[in-house]
Amino acid sequence: MTATTSDVAPRRTRRRLPVGFEILLAILAVALVQTFVVKPFGVPSQSMEQTLRIGDRIIVNRTNPSVERGDIVVFSHGATWQEARLPEAGNPVVKAARAFGDLTGIGPSNTAYTVKRVIGVPGDRVSCCDAEGRVLVGGEPLDEPYVHEDHTFDAPDLTCESTPRSSRCFPEITVPADRLLVLGDHRSQSADSVVNCRGGTDPQGCARFVPVNRVVGPVVFRIWPLDTFGRVNAD
Repeated sequence: MTATTSDVAPRRTRRRLPVGFEILLAILAVALVQTFVVKPFGVPSQSMEQTLRIGDRIIVNRTNPSVERGDIVVFSHGATWQEARLPEAGNPVVKAARAFGDLTGIGPSNTAYTVKRVIGVPGDRVSCCDAEGRVLVGGEPLDEPYVHEDHTFDAPDLTCESTPRSSRCFPEITVPADRLLVLGDHRSQSADSVVNCRGGTDPQGCARFVPVNRVVGPVVFRIWPLDTFGRVNAD
């Protein structure tokens, strides 16, 4: 028997969500991922060469709260490392853009971000240098194959015992509780924890530290450029 038009069940049409609501859901999904799982960052300076280069796009793991010596980490700060947030923007458009960035993790925000390598964790005694120009942690020299273009150290003419001292040298610094001492891999081009201590002999007040609670997470992956796509080797 042939079905008539009246015998065919009406076809259900799927109701689409309003476009604006779909966009809102997408933004919310991105914000949740960046807040709790992974977050992308761009590398703006040469301080971590050759491990990371200017323009690299990196991924930070936000699910790993632990920080270990040798980790490459991204941390937040204000205009200086001592401040938690940037100065308030006077331009209302910039202010709105930053608020959107704080909420979603997309675009500018009220915090700046820096990437460095953790050399000292709370309680560590960090200094430079031994007779071979190596950084010491707890009196033991570090093996640092990742260091690129370090400050000049030329025994016996330019060392920590010569006059003038090598700018590679800095006095022993004890890392405070809940703080980290970080250095750049491109040592001679890095404004890091000991930038104001180099060449000096007095450790009092020269170092600047990163509060542990401002660490976004360790760098785990590079997504750009494509020819270096893959896991970032922190060793």
